[in-house]
Amino acid sequence: MKMIKKGHACVRLEKDGRALVVDPGAFTEEDAAAGADAILVTHEHLDHFDEGRLRAALDANPEARIWTLRSVADRIAAAFPGRVTTVGHGDTFTAAGFDVQVHGELHAVIHPDIPRITNVGFLVDGSVFHPGDALTVPDQSVETLLLPVHAPWNKFSEVADYVRAVSPARAYAVHDGLLNDLGLSVYARNLGPGGVTTGAEYARLLPGESVRLA
Repeated sequence: MKMIKKGHACVRLEKDGRALVVDPGAFTEEDAAAGADAILVTHEHLDHFDEGRLRAALDANPEARIWTLRSVADRIAAAFPGRVTTVGHGDTFTAAGFDVQVHGELHAVIHPDIPRITNVGFLVDGSVFHPGDALTVPDQSVETLLLPVHAPWNKFSEVADYVRAVSPARAYAVHDGLLNDLGLSVYARNLGPGGVTTGAEYARLLPGESVRLA
């Protein structure tokens, strides 16, 4: 499997000539979902879900499909009958040749006065986990954790403890669009070699960079 980092929280996974894109929101490249055979959306916030970009991707590829939770599906399903599937915690499905499991139910708490919305995470091929905007710990092993390093709803100690709880072989930074170079260097120093994640290899790919995953 090849993983390509896109802007902010978005990644593209490629295998056997097919592509799956997770969370092509408004903070990533306009063409992040272009050419995708399958699109997964963790929740409705604009940095994860951009309705216009999803419509453009589905218009361009009549075979493309979306799997997402109800709050997103309700906004786009009518325009694409049979191509948008609503999923929730515990569901499993195959998307463009990738086996996907759904974990989690709620977005992390931003502030007690801000109502919580729904959020799901996706475990792809039993190996790569994208939690969306939550610190969900799947009930099985994870090889590659897509780690939301910075958001209004988290702090560094929670991020570090999350890596420890999931205990992946490696963690790649996502949800990093609000950090400048100074902030990114601080996270790299504390999450990287000699940091506090106790064994997991930490790395950050620049948008457009890719890595091969076993």
